[in-house]
Amino acid sequence: MELLKTKSRIRLAKRGLELLKLKRSSLILEFFKLAKDVKGMRADLTALVQKAMMTERLAELTAGRLMIENIAFFQPNVEVGIMSKNVMGVRIPEVSVREGTSFMNKLYEMVSLPTSLMASREEFKALLNSLLIIAEKEISLRKLLQEIDRTKRRTNSIENVLIPKLNETAGYIRLRLDEIDRETFITLKMIKDKMTEEGV
Repeated sequence: MELLKTKSRIRLAKRGLELLKLKRSSLILEFFKLAKDVKGMRADLTALVQKAMMTERLAELTAGRLMIENIAFFQPNVEVGIMSKNVMGVRIPEVSVREGTSFMNKLYEMVSLPTSLMASREEFKALLNSLLIIAEKEISLRKLLQEIDRTKRRTNSIENVLIPKLNETAGYIRLRLDEIDRETFITLKMIKDKMTEEGV
């Protein structure tokens, strides 16, 4: 019974090991896909920052710092929501951005605000969105990396400790059962020889 239980545990451990290896492979694929996206976005980020700063300087030259500060005061608040999604058992963040309502009418803004100021505002909005997406992806990368490391440790533990230990236990039980079989065989042979001697 103990041998059957041990064999069953070995089969279960091997199946678990296969599943963990599949999970690790999927996590690594997801990690590299995200890393590739982040690398491209980081390269674009420098250009976005430079463009936003240039439009801000131009707006300052045409409209003046005081007007920029006044318009900034009336801009709607930006609400950032963070949800989470499940990727192979890993909870990774999903950022959403929602712009509140403005005190200023869109038509009024178009008529009264300088184009350089409007362009600057749009560039900074794009920059903010880009920064939030990069932050979301980098946190996701960190969480995926932690899960890959955890899965690797568990895989190594099962492969290098648990399965060899179970195989050793099964081997010991088999050896002990073989010894018991030999002892039983010898005992039966001795009984048979004794019975033959006595003529039974």
